[in-house]
Amino acid sequence: MASEVIHDPTMNRYELLVDGVQAGVADYQLRDDEIVFVHTEIDPTFRGQGRGGELARGALNLVRAESEARVVSKCEFIDRFIADNPEYGDLLRR
Repeated sequence: MASEVIHDPTMNRYELLVDGVQAGVADYQLRDDEIVFVHTEIDPTFRGQGRGGELARGALNLVRAESEARVVSKCEFIDRFIADNPEYGDLLRR
Protein backbone atom coordinates (compact mmCIF):
# COMPACT_ATOMS: atom_id res chain seq x y z
CA MET A 1 0.00 0.00 0.00
CA ALA A 2 1.42 3.35 -1.06
CA SER A 3 0.89 6.24 1.30
CA GLU A 4 1.63 9.95 1.33
CA VAL A 5 0.90 12.96 3.49
CA ILE A 6 -0.35 16.07 1.73
CA HIS A 7 -1.08 19.60 2.92
CA ASP A 8 -4.50 21.07 2.21
CA PRO A 9 -4.16 24.73 3.27
CA THR A 10 -7.72 25.54 2.14
CA MET A 11 -9.02 23.14 4.81
CA ASN A 12 -6.23 23.84 7.35
CA ARG A 13 -5.20 20.23 7.57
CA TYR A 14 -2.71 17.58 6.60
CA GLU A 15 -4.12 14.40 5.09
CA LEU A 16 -2.77 10.87 5.03
CA LEU A 17 -3.65 9.13 1.79
CA VAL A 18 -3.29 5.37 1.44
CA ASP A 19 -3.59 4.21 -2.15
CA GLY A 20 -5.35 7.51 -2.85
CA VAL A 21 -7.92 7.04 -0.07
CA GLN A 22 -8.02 9.48 2.84
CA ALA A 23 -6.94 7.47 5.88
CA GLY A 24 -6.54 10.31 8.36
CA VAL A 25 -6.35 14.04 8.99
CA ALA A 26 -4.43 16.39 11.25
CA ASP A 27 -6.35 19.64 11.64
CA TYR A 28 -4.64 22.88 12.57
CA GLN A 29 -5.29 26.57 13.09
CA LEU A 30 -2.97 29.39 12.06
CA ARG A 31 -2.17 31.94 14.75
CA ASP A 32 0.36 34.64 13.88
CA ASP A 33 3.58 32.69 13.28
CA GLU A 34 2.27 29.44 14.78
CA ILE A 35 0.64 26.30 13.47
CA VAL A 36 -1.60 25.00 16.24
CA PHE A 37 -2.47 21.32 15.83
CA VAL A 38 -5.93 20.82 17.32
CA HIS A 39 -7.09 17.35 16.26
CA THR A 40 -5.74 14.21 14.63
CA GLU A 41 -7.92 11.34 13.52
CA ILE A 42 -7.33 8.06 11.69
CA ASP A 43 -10.22 6.36 9.92
CA PRO A 44 -11.17 3.21 11.86
CA THR A 45 -10.35 1.05 8.82
CA PHE A 46 -6.69 2.10 9.09
CA ARG A 47 -6.21 2.06 12.88
CA GLY A 48 -3.70 -0.24 14.50
CA GLN A 49 -1.32 -0.06 11.53
CA GLY A 50 0.95 2.79 12.65
CA ARG A 51 -0.87 5.23 10.38
CA GLY A 52 -1.22 7.88 13.11
CA GLY A 53 2.55 8.09 13.47
CA GLU A 54 2.92 8.19 9.72
CA LEU A 55 0.49 11.13 9.54
CA ALA A 56 2.18 13.00 12.39
CA ARG A 57 5.66 12.49 10.92
CA GLY A 58 4.57 13.56 7.45
CA ALA A 59 2.71 16.62 8.71
CA LEU A 60 5.63 17.78 10.85
CA ASN A 61 8.07 17.19 8.01
CA LEU A 62 5.89 19.35 5.75
CA VAL A 63 5.69 22.10 8.38
CA ARG A 64 9.50 22.06 8.55
CA ALA A 65 9.84 22.17 4.75
CA GLU A 66 7.11 24.69 3.96
CA SER A 67 7.33 27.30 6.69
CA GLU A 68 9.21 28.87 9.56
CA ALA A 69 6.15 28.61 11.81
CA ARG A 70 6.41 27.31 15.34
CA VAL A 71 4.34 24.24 16.15
CA VAL A 72 1.95 24.39 19.07
CA SER A 73 0.22 21.15 19.94
CA LYS A 74 -3.24 21.25 21.46
CA CYS A 75 -3.73 17.74 20.10
CA GLU A 76 -2.80 14.97 22.51
CA PHE A 77 -1.64 12.66 19.72
CA ILE A 78 0.73 15.17 18.09
CA ASP A 79 1.98 16.21 21.53
CA ARG A 80 2.79 12.60 22.44
CA PHE A 81 4.38 11.97 19.03
CA ILE A 82 6.77 14.91 19.48
CA ALA A 83 7.61 13.79 23.03
CA ASP A 84 8.42 10.30 21.71
CA ASN A 85 10.38 11.64 18.72
CA PRO A 86 12.68 14.39 20.02
CA GLU A 87 14.03 15.12 16.54
CA TYR A 88 10.84 17.19 16.09
CA GLY A 89 11.31 19.19 19.31
CA ASP A 90 12.95 22.04 17.44
CA LEU A 91 9.60 22.81 15.80
CA LEU A 92 8.25 23.77 19.23
CA ARG A 93 11.05 26.30 19.77
CA ARG A 94 11.14 28.18 16.46
